[in-house]
Amino acid sequence: MAVSDLYRDYFLPWFGQGGDSSDVAMASRIRLARNFDRLPFPNRADIKQLAAVQGLAASVFNEIEAACGAPCDVVGIDGLSEMERQVLVEKYLMSDNFIRNSAYRSAYISANRGTSILVNEEDHLRIQCMTAGLNLKAPLTIAMQIDDAVESRLDLAFDEKMGYLTSCPTNLGTGLRATVLLHLPGLTYTRNMHNIINISQQIGLSVQGLYGEGSDATGNVFAISNQLTLGLSEIDIIDNLAGAVTEIIEHERRARKALVLYSKDRLEDAIWRAYGILQYARSLGEDEVLELISKVRLGVDLGLLHEVERDRFGEVLIASRPNYIRNLAGTENLSPSELDRRRAEVVRRVLAGDSKERE
Repeated sequence: MAVSDLYRDYFLPWFGQGGDSSDVAMASRIRLARNFDRLPFPNRADIKQLAAVQGLAASVFNEIEAACGAPCDVVGIDGLSEMERQVLVEKYLMSDNFIRNSAYRSAYISANRGTSILVNEEDHLRIQCMTAGLNLKAPLTIAMQIDDAVESRLDLAFDEKMGYLTSCPTNLGTGLRATVLLHLPGLTYTRNMHNIINISQQIGLSVQGLYGEGSDATGNVFAISNQLTLGLSEIDIIDNLAGAVTEIIEHERRARKALVLYSKDRLEDAIWRAYGILQYARSLGEDEVLELISKVRLGVDLGLLHEVERDRFGEVLIASRPNYIRNLAGTENLSPSELDRRRAEVVRRVLAGDSKERE
């Protein structure tokens, strides 16, 4: 996959593209926070120290690439336009915090887009590995391979009592943040989502929107993550999260059955109306698309709609984002009406299965 496809392709092989429990689970992500010994964290480092961190990361690039199991693109933030930066945030390959400062910030992104390693984000290294469906062990294995490859050559900041030292105290210990993205329209429409959020918080889990802290539940997709990283092993953390997520998935499936049992006609009408609008509308707002495509995906999963493939849900979520559309058009100066018009065009093409260059 060419570097240019980072900004023009809406297909992510790990996002909503099958996997275990794929009727509800969109993707699983593992993130490891690591810092080099005897260098201040990025938020306290000066330019020379940031440059030193980038140099250390570059010195083990070959080992990192081998551990990824795929070739990696090296992307320097200072060489990207604002639109390109935002597109990579919209595709979950970078964080909003990471792109705010460009000096000596770079990312190693695997050709299959399943791994991205951010250099000089909140920590010196943020190792992110993703896979489709509910499967935390596979990305954990790759992340740990990368971690081992780095640690075999370089000293990391580590304390015998506290574990890996991190910029944010909540990441102390393993430095592991595990996340599962779930599509939960059943629990949302039956107004049971607040119960899931309350219970999750009580057992040490975080429930956020698609783009993390402070974001809305875009398209009824929620990110379920662990909050505890200290005092537990990596396996304990992912096992606890997987167990809780499995319970949430079962609650979602029961909610969907209840919708079909008690409101099938109304539900089916809403699903087909949503599909019709996405198919034929000539102007679509961002929030409108996300609400409609969530209903379409629900209809596909319930067997009430057969005209579109399930995988299109994740693709539409990416292709309908504003900076993706602006970058595709080659200009930041799109009026709101022109942005909505182009969004409708892109959505129609994605639903039709057009994976070729669109502009």
